[in-house]
Amino acid sequence: MKAKDFLSSQTSLSAGKRARLVRMLYEYGPGNGTLLLLPLDQGLEHGPLNFLDNPAAADTNFQFKLAIEGNYSGIAVHVGLAEKYFPQYAGRIPLVLKINGKTNVPSDKKALSPLTATVADAVRLGADAIGYTLYVGSPKQAQDFSQYLEVRREAEKYGMPIIMWAYPRGEAIDEKGGRDSIYAVDYAARVAEELGADIVKINVPKAAKPGMPESYVRFAEGKTEQQLTDKVVASAGRTLVLFSGGSKVSDEDLLTKVESCMQAGATGLIFGRNMWQRPYDQALAISKKVHEVMARYGS
Repeated sequence: MKAKDFLSSQTSLSAGKRARLVRMLYEYGPGNGTLLLLPLDQGLEHGPLNFLDNPAAADTNFQFKLAIEGNYSGIAVHVGLAEKYFPQYAGRIPLVLKINGKTNVPSDKKALSPLTATVADAVRLGADAIGYTLYVGSPKQAQDFSQYLEVRREAEKYGMPIIMWAYPRGEAIDEKGGRDSIYAVDYAARVAEELGADIVKINVPKAAKPGMPESYVRFAEGKTEQQLTDKVVASAGRTLVLFSGGSKVSDEDLLTKVESCMQAGATGLIFGRNMWQRPYDQALAISKKVHEVMARYGS
């Protein structure tokens, strides 16, 4: 959904949410109604192993400087990094405070991401949005929904936009095609809209997988990845869509992904490892190329 259409259609959007969204959409980053976010939640979610290929990136200043010099729309971090590093960069880059998280040590069969911070923390730190991970399909889904309900109430109270990391997880998801199947990602996009997220972060969907509901098997037959990507953007409705980058890929593959996602109607991209796992100069260079693609889209 185009940013201008989102803003005009959301007549009940509070002044606080609108101001924060406009700042990220039009005053930072590409500045044309698209979003390019740099996430650094992987240190908690994956552990320090993600920094082994580029040890310089273990210093959080690396990502903050990249976000500013690379002209990103915002940087997403957990509360500890926000408190320790963001003050020296405040006013130069929007902050997305990630308010829940977990390690990857336990199994994802009953995944739940507990709260690690609050919406009030986001306001105190000067954030322009919060990030919340919701595990669609997890056996812990009822607890997740209840936790999210309280977060949404607080976000409305403070005028804080919600970016939902809508991630299919759990045994049932694994049995029905897996977390990246078109069935799972499409469902996640719809859940974000149904639960009131302003922006949803999802993965690019894959084609038919064993175990998927038969209706999705039929739907996906003969479809290209582009058509599947179009479908999940449509399912998000009046929720802005960010596609994640995932594991590091080549420059060519990354730029192809950018083009495909933006062509599908995504609002933007949230690329972490694909950026900061590169040496700094290379990270800046690929960021510039991503901007060149995104310049052809937006509103």
